[in-house]
This record gives sequence, structure tokens and C-alpha cells, in this order.
Amino acid sequence: MNEQQIKALLSKLDLVSSEVGKIIVGQQDVVNQLLVSIMAGGHCLLEGVPGLAKTLMVSTLSQTLALDFKRVQFTPDLMPSDIIGTEILETDKDSGERFFKFQKGPLFTNILLADEINRTPAKTQAALLEAMQEKHVSYGGKHYDLTAPFFVLATQNPVEQSGTYPLPEAQLDRFLMFVRVEYPESQDEIEILRRTTGTYSANLEQTLSGGEVLNLQRLTREVEIGEPLLNYVADLVRSTRDQQSSIEQVRKYVRWGAGPRAGQALVLCAKAQALLKHRFTVTFSDIEAVAHAVLRHRILLNFQAEAESITTDKIVDGLLSAVAKPTSTLDS
Repeated sequence: MNEQQIKALLSKLDLVSSEVGKIIVGQQDVVNQLLVSIMAGGHCLLEGVPGLAKTLMVSTLSQTLALDFKRVQFTPDLMPSDIIGTEILETDKDSGERFFKFQKGPLFTNILLADEINRTPAKTQAALLEAMQEKHVSYGGKHYDLTAPFFVLATQNPVEQSGTYPLPEAQLDRFLMFVRVEYPESQDEIEILRRTTGTYSANLEQTLSGGEVLNLQRLTREVEIGEPLLNYVADLVRSTRDQQSSIEQVRKYVRWGAGPRAGQALVLCAKAQALLKHRFTVTFSDIEAVAHAVLRHRILLNFQAEAESITTDKIVDGLLSAVAKPTSTLDS
């Protein structure tokens, strides 16, 4: 792409946030992190108590993108075949011969909203693993490719709530980012009441096509990151591992640290964050902006941490303070 095409693409990216803002009040950080996940080519998990518009946020975002969208409401009786698809018996009208045909499930889409993903048992949750990692599905000894781009944007309720099944660590690691949705600010909540109890309505415009999303993903990978920042990312990830960490908080509270996939996710998300700000070089602030969403679900705490109400976010705060920063590239 030439410079003019890149500018046009980034201007369309800016329009996505403004279109989403016609429906979603506030939550700009959450919307930005959803866009970062899409630009980096990964999946995103949103967690928050019921009523914070998690589902509405994802469905609104999908309406601004010219992509195929499907929603699956996860329930305790949902089966893997309800997501992947199943073989059905059909009859050839000409020969009368009977044969099995694979009927594709809702997984075959560009954006899959996995709503309340932790309200279904592990067997069904695991049905997404291959699709999320390999971008294809295996059934009956055959492989079925998913159409690019493909994203799983999932929502879940806090695991402390009744009727929830915690996602296995292996599946959590497949999510590029784990974003927490908090309660709205006071003024935002007043605006929500004004919009949703009156006659307000908004028409959303599609801003990005599937091809443009793929171009954004390629452009994200072309964003430059200096060697000092790469070293910092490696140090940050390695410091989450209790056996290798020089940080007392990690040795005391962390059972398992983040793997190499966390470093890959940090770099890609930092590149997407930079591009979201129309920059083509990663700065320390980009890494800092995505660190919590990338690391919070890749650090497993021990019982002592739970007993003392230590969260992974507190661990990440400590890491960002303790790990030596590359001073020459803090803001440049």
C-alpha cells in the first residue's frame, strides 16, 4: 500500500470508534482493545457483571464492519456439534444414492460472538480450541477451513457467579486479550438512561470491509519495534515465572507464569496500539497500555494469593514497576 492508501485506511479505522459511540456510551478503552485484538488478528474475551452492554458492544462493532457475524448463546446443554456443525444424511435426487453431507455450524463466520462462554461445560468450550488456534475445523476425518478474517469475541460473567464453568487455562491462552468491563462513569450512566428510555435511535454505517481488515492486520505486523523494547517484553514475560523471577511478589504468589505466546501477544498488541494512534513505531506506552489485557489471564496464582485477595492485575502492576525499562525508548 502507498502512503495515501494507508492514510485512507487509518481514517476508516477512526470512523469505527465513532460509529460504535452512536450506541455505546463511554467504554472507549474497551472498544480500543477490541480493535487492537482485531488488528492483531487475535481473539478477545470480555468479562463483566451482567448489564454492562458486553453483548451489545460486540454486536454493535460487528455492524460497523462489512463482515459475516453470528452469535451463539452458550448454555449448559449446548453441544460441540451446535457450534461446529454435524453430518446430515441426504439423498441424491438423480441417482437416489444416500450420502452424508457436512452441515456447517455458526462457527463458520468472520466474527463469532460467543455469549456467556463460561456458562457451558468444558467439552463444548473445548470445541472452539482448534478453530481459534488453527483457523480450521476437523470433523469426520476432514478439515474445513474458516473464512479469513476470523475472530472469536467472547463474553463471560465473573467466575464467582453461580452457574459458571471456568475456562481451561489452555483455552484462555488462545485469547489474545482478556478485557475487563467496568461500571460506567457517572455522566456516562446518565447518558445511558437518557438514550435508552427515550426515542433515541442511531443508524450505523459499515466502515471497513473484510479485505480492509486483512490489510490492517498486514500493516500492523509492519509496525517497527526496537530491540530494547523486544528485550523489555522478553524480560517482562520471563519475570512472571516464579522460578526465574527476581520479584518477590511473583515468587510468593504466582504458581505458573506466562509462556512465550504472551510475549508474542504483547508485541502484536503493542504494534496494533501504535497503529491505532497513527504511529508506525512502538513506544513503551503502547506496551504499558496492553500489558494487563495480555497478561492477566496467562498468570496462574496460588492459594496464598487467593487467600490474601491478590489479583493478577496487582501482579502485573508490580511487574511494570519492577522490571527495568528501556530508558532510551520510553516515549519515542
